[in-house]
Amino acid sequence: MKAAEQPHLDAGEPLMQRASAGLALEVEGLLRRSGRWPAPVVLLVGSGSNGGDALFAGAALADRGCPVTVVPTGSRLHERGLAAAQASGVVVDDVRGWSTAEEAGAGLRRTGAAVVLDGLLGTGTSADPALRGAARDVVAALLPWTTGPDAPFVVAVDLPSGVGPDDGAVPDPTVLPADLTVTFGAHKAGLLMEPATSLAGEVVLVDIGLLADLADVPPTVSVPDRAS
Repeated sequence: MKAAEQPHLDAGEPLMQRASAGLALEVEGLLRRSGRWPAPVVLLVGSGSNGGDALFAGAALADRGCPVTVVPTGSRLHERGLAAAQASGVVVDDVRGWSTAEEAGAGLRRTGAAVVLDGLLGTGTSADPALRGAARDVVAALLPWTTGPDAPFVVAVDLPSGVGPDDGAVPDPTVLPADLTVTFGAHKAGLLMEPATSLAGEVVLVDIGLLADLADVPPTVSVPDRAS
């Protein structure tokens, strides 16, 4: 994936914008199917490109009428994504108000969140994908609120944070089970392998312009029909 992306990035192609646009459309489709469009969205945002995808998608959703709240877990956020989100009226909350189950439940009620977008960690965590620090605290606090009839949908950005993108490993069970995973460029092998498969929910692929580059690459995992 990284090798396929690099020539496109060197040519200045907007891969992140393509990914985030597809992500926003999938979130909109999920909410429309549930009869809740437009509806509030909470973004869990880490420091890297995965967080950038979430921020740009949040900006697009805000522009379409969704109240959007960012819960930042990193020491910094993707600058262009944050600027786009704030220009669209997205509210940046204090992560310290989401670090216990009681606080997270209050935050979901206060925001009215219909969707929690997991943009904490992406594919750059192959060596050890386990969540740490504030990101882990927030996910642990939200876990009790992700089941039941009133639970928000959980949408994972590229893959659920805390699972191995190459092998599907889950070294720490502190992972938000996704109702929908919107992955970019190609299906990550880990999404098709247990235990990650059981945490990914429905997996939808957004083409960001790499499919021709990857057409002749032998797949790491072949699972008939699942990734079709």
